[in-house]
Amino acid sequence: MGKKITVVGGGLAGTEAAWQLAQRGFAVRLYEMRPVRHTPAHVTDRLAELVCSNSMGSALPDRALGMLKNEMLALGSFVIRMAFKHALPAGQALAVGREEFAEEITDVISSHPQIELVREEVTAIPGGPTILATGPLTSDALTRSVQSLTGPYLYFYDAIAPIVTAESIDTSIAFRRNRWDKTGSAGAAEGDYFNCPLNQAEYEAFVAALLAAPKIELSDADTELERYFEGCMPIEELARRGKNTLAFGPMRPVGLRDPRTEQRPYAVVQLRQDNVAGALYNLVGFQTNVKWGAQAEILRLIPGLRNAEFVRLGQMHRNTFINSPTLLRATFQFKERDDLFFAGQITGTEGYVGSAMGGLLAGINMARLLANKPLMQMPRASMSGALIHYITHAAPDNFQPMKANMGLLPALPKRIRNKQQRYMAYADKAKQDLDSYLTHMEFAPVT
Repeated sequence: MGKKITVVGGGLAGTEAAWQLAQRGFAVRLYEMRPVRHTPAHVTDRLAELVCSNSMGSALPDRALGMLKNEMLALGSFVIRMAFKHALPAGQALAVGREEFAEEITDVISSHPQIELVREEVTAIPGGPTILATGPLTSDALTRSVQSLTGPYLYFYDAIAPIVTAESIDTSIAFRRNRWDKTGSAGAAEGDYFNCPLNQAEYEAFVAALLAAPKIELSDADTELERYFEGCMPIEELARRGKNTLAFGPMRPVGLRDPRTEQRPYAVVQLRQDNVAGALYNLVGFQTNVKWGAQAEILRLIPGLRNAEFVRLGQMHRNTFINSPTLLRATFQFKERDDLFFAGQITGTEGYVGSAMGGLLAGINMARLLANKPLMQMPRASMSGALIHYITHAAPDNFQPMKANMGLLPALPKRIRNKQQRYMAYADKAKQDLDSYLTHMEFAPVT
C-alpha cells in the first residue's frame, strides 16, 4: 500500500498505532530507541513497558476509565485487549501483569509481517506519513526537532511508586481485603489488596520522617518551575500540604477494618499485585522522589513493611508534552501538516489508557487519510471524544495533561441528582452516540 508509514515510539500509543495500520495492510516502520538509548524511567527494552503503576484504572462501565476502555474495545484496540488478557486481581480495577503484557506485545509487534521494528533513536521529524508517539520521555535531540516545529514544550514532573516482594510483607499485621469488603476475582475471597494499618501515632511518625527526608535533585530543574501532575503527586509533596493530607488521600482508611480489632485504622497503605505470579506488590499511590537510602528506611516505618524487600524504589522523571490546543486537530493531526500525527502522552492525554487511545485514533486516522476516507472525530459525549476535546480546546496558556474523568463530559439534557444514576446515564449516552457514529462512518474494527 505505497510508502512505509513511520511510527516513532514503542510505548502504548506507538504499538497501538503500528498494529492498527499493519492490520489494515499498511507497511509500518516502528522506531524504538531502547536499548540503544535508555530513559530515566524504563527498566527493560520491551515495547509497551508500564513504567509507573500497573493499574489501568476502573473496569466498571459507568466510570470514566471503564467507559474509555469499552469505547476502545469497540474500535478494536489491541492494547486494551492485551491488558484484559493479562489482568491481575484488583477488585473493580484493571491491573496488569506488566512483564507478561509487555512481552506478548513485543512478540506480536516484532513478528508482524507488516511491521519493521527498528531499534535506534530518531533525532529529527521524518518526512512522509508519520506518527510521533514518543511519550513524555522524548529524547533531547528529537525534542529539539519537534520544538523547531511546534515551539516550546511544556512539562511536569511524574513519579514512580515502590515495589516490594510479597514474601517480605508481614501478614500478621497486613491483611487482605478490598474496600467495603468487596472482594475481587474468584479465588481472592479475602480481597485483592494487602492493607497495612497505621494508628495515629504511627501515621504521624511516618509523616514527620517523610517531611524531613532528603529528595533526589532533579537535573536541570529550576525549583520555581517544578510542576507536578496532580493525579500522580509524590507523597512528600502531599504531606507538605497538611499533616492529614495523606490520610485523606492515598492512605485513606475508608471502607476497611483491621481484622485484629474490627476497627477502622487511622490510615492505611494499600499494596496491589504487580505480576502474575503474585510475588511482587506495589504501594498504591506512593509515588515518591525521596532519596533511596532514606526512602527504604522511611517506608519500613509502615507496619507490615518493617522487613520489606524492595525490588524497585520510587523515583521521579520529567514528563514532556506539546501545547496541543494550539497545534492539534481533533483527529490528532498536526494543524500545519496533514500526514503528521501526534499520539499518546506527548499530546497531554495522561495515563496508560488515554495514551493508548491516542495511538488507536492516530493509527485509524492515518489509515483513513491514506485511503482517502473521512477521518474519525469522536462524538463529544463519548469519553474519548471528551478527552480529545479537552486537549484540543483547553486554554493554551494554562494547558496541563488530563486523565479521563466524568467532569469532561457535556451536561446531560436533564439533571440527575443521584450520582450512580447520573454516571450510568453518561455511560449510556456515550455508548449510544458512539454506536450511531460508527454506523454512520461505516467503521469496522480490525482483529
